[in-house]
Amino acid sequence: MSHELMPSELLDFLPCRTPRSWVNAALGNERLLMIDHAQCEKKAASTAMSLMYRYTSRVDLLTKMSQLAREELLHFEQVVTLMRERGIDYEHVSASRYAQGLREHVREQEPGRLIDVLIVGAYIEARSCERFACLIPHLDDTLAKFYRSLVKSEGRHFEDYLELAAQYADGPIDERVAFFGEVEKSLIESPDHEFRFHSGVPVAA
Repeated sequence: MSHELMPSELLDFLPCRTPRSWVNAALGNERLLMIDHAQCEKKAASTAMSLMYRYTSRVDLLTKMSQLAREELLHFEQVVTLMRERGIDYEHVSASRYAQGLREHVREQEPGRLIDVLIVGAYIEARSCERFACLIPHLDDTLAKFYRSLVKSEGRHFEDYLELAAQYADGPIDERVAFFGEVEKSLIESPDHEFRFHSGVPVAA
């Protein structure tokens, strides 16, 4: 698996690498991979928008989330276009356990809630980039070129989330980052019966 495209800061941030068995499953299921990837881009835009609506007085957050939402929606359009070219219909698929598995640990009270949501966003963005990088060496030229462009453009998103979390926290965020890192590691490395873009170790049906 190739990680040379990845910023070292991103690799250092993630608690583990994607298992090779997930890459093998992805390569054998391009249709589901691309459908769920499109959904992930749409959800990323939705998350950014919901933060903008909830935290209207946080100017830096509004600016970064507005930029991120536009970028994620563009990527959604690009994925859907590639799918159409490959004869893959965009349809609803159930969400993976990954994002919900992270978000169920988000604190309810502010400012803890905002800090945790931002840290979770950082992990989702970083893992997405790492998975693009894992897949690139095995893909056809068109899809590899597209994923390479995503690694380049989205590689900074996790840092945007972390910077905002540090900015709005009452103190250091290291403990919460480490806590969510352990949760993320467990979700990535434990058996998962459902293949998705962020799923864990595939289990044969």
